[in-house]
Amino acid sequence: MFKKSNLILLAAVATFAQISDFSGERVRAHVKFLSSDLLEGRGVGTRGEKLATEYIATQFALIGAKPAGDQGTYFQRVPMVGATTDPSATLSAVAGNKTVSFRWLDDFVGVSELQQPNDQFDAEAVFVGHGIVAPEFQWDDFKGVDVKGKVLVLFTNEPPSEDPKFFGGRALTYYGRWTYKYEEAARLGAKAVLIIHTTPTAGYGYDVVRSSWGKEDPQLKLPPGEPALALAGWLTQDAGEKMFAMAGKNVDDLLKVANSRDFRPIPLGVRIRANIPTTIRQIDSRNVVAMVPGSDPNLKSQAVIFTAHWDHLGIGPPVNGDAIYNGAVDNATGCGILIEMARAWQGLEHKPRRSAIFAAVTAEEAGLRGSEYYAEHPVVPLGKTALDLNFDGFYPFGRTKDVSVGGADRTTVWPVVEEAAHRMELTIKPEAHPEQGHYYRSDHFSLAHAGVPAFSISLGTDYYGKPPGYGEKVFEEYNDKHYHQPSDEYHDDWDFAGMEEVARFGFLIGTTVANQDKLPTWKPGDEFLPAREKSLR
Repeated sequence: MFKKSNLILLAAVATFAQISDFSGERVRAHVKFLSSDLLEGRGVGTRGEKLATEYIATQFALIGAKPAGDQGTYFQRVPMVGATTDPSATLSAVAGNKTVSFRWLDDFVGVSELQQPNDQFDAEAVFVGHGIVAPEFQWDDFKGVDVKGKVLVLFTNEPPSEDPKFFGGRALTYYGRWTYKYEEAARLGAKAVLIIHTTPTAGYGYDVVRSSWGKEDPQLKLPPGEPALALAGWLTQDAGEKMFAMAGKNVDDLLKVANSRDFRPIPLGVRIRANIPTTIRQIDSRNVVAMVPGSDPNLKSQAVIFTAHWDHLGIGPPVNGDAIYNGAVDNATGCGILIEMARAWQGLEHKPRRSAIFAAVTAEEAGLRGSEYYAEHPVVPLGKTALDLNFDGFYPFGRTKDVSVGGADRTTVWPVVEEAAHRMELTIKPEAHPEQGHYYRSDHFSLAHAGVPAFSISLGTDYYGKPPGYGEKVFEEYNDKHYHQPSDEYHDDWDFAGMEEVARFGFLIGTTVANQDKLPTWKPGDEFLPAREKSLR
């Protein structure tokens, strides 16, 4: 028997076939403008933000998508507080009559989350391993030890595993992300956190940490009574070695003991003294949100959402004389794809049954702030949001024979994704670097955390016309040399065919889900299923 789901998929394919003019060159034009020096790196709360968001809103208006922001506009206001640590900030470790001082940027970076101009502290340092409390894995790095008012020293990442049922095996879970570490420490009443950076545990070099944390940190406004850290900080591995040496320990040994379930917090016999002067400013940032209404009177109140972040790092420390962090790959490319998909959806003669929302969100680089705000203030209730497809960071080297859809297999959308890949002759390959936790590092996570089935679509690594290993090589080169650096710039010789292809792929998945009878959900046992069930009540 020919299933109704197959009929729906065929209808979506027929719809997709009508759109023969998806254009990588249109995506190019958007990327070229959004990553130009004129926009000054698209920093949150800057002139670059206003230019970028006005441009995206104008593109939505030109294609005829309806405004879905506040008060009939394309803009959803996101109230934030910008916190900038002054370079005069001091941090030192004291044990007995010995003091080791750390240099701003060279040895440590970080920011106060108290959203006040000045804070000084002198507190006991406690090593807490990976700083994880995960009852489902019988893991607790705190073992009931009271850490209130203390400085927690820890590693990012999580215990190594090859078992998918234990911390996701090789794939990093949210427990391994620095955002979780800070959140958990604040919940436990800690004064501050110092993450000891190593490239293997972080997944990137200290230069990335330095460029990301050595500037203004846009934070969502702190609700009254909400706990916050006086310093959410990082230490280089060398600085960590110096501090641990004061306690007669070293990085390698402590990382080893941190990977044991029997680990217990270790008082270091060291006090951390800090003076963190902070410049505070109020920021009215904004998400750019447009909608194309659905055609079914009963389902148009539900929606599929497509997301991409418009922000990058703005103007920062010069590298080779260049201080503009243009963010061409990260993430002018995703925004260009988002605009092209909105144009294609609006151009459909027969619209899908559910509505489509296109959201260019703010402050992803500050920890997914804009998508987090959207999840708390959705245009369509989360229980009526079918799916979020996110687009973040595309390499401009042509088409690939494969795609990455990490996390899609955790949802009931998975058969749709498989069929779409089959029809487009794309191979779905496992995430190339699951240990880096990309699933928890992009904006779809904010929606997933709130219960909405969500994942990012990315190009694969098997490029047409390129030798084996080429995809891995360009990934490593970008990650090492250009990620979060001023050199992430647009070039006229870039090939946008891969972005055109991934837009078509996402479009096919989105239209199919928008035409289905039932809302998607998470598969049984998934960590996000309880939130989904709650949203559907």
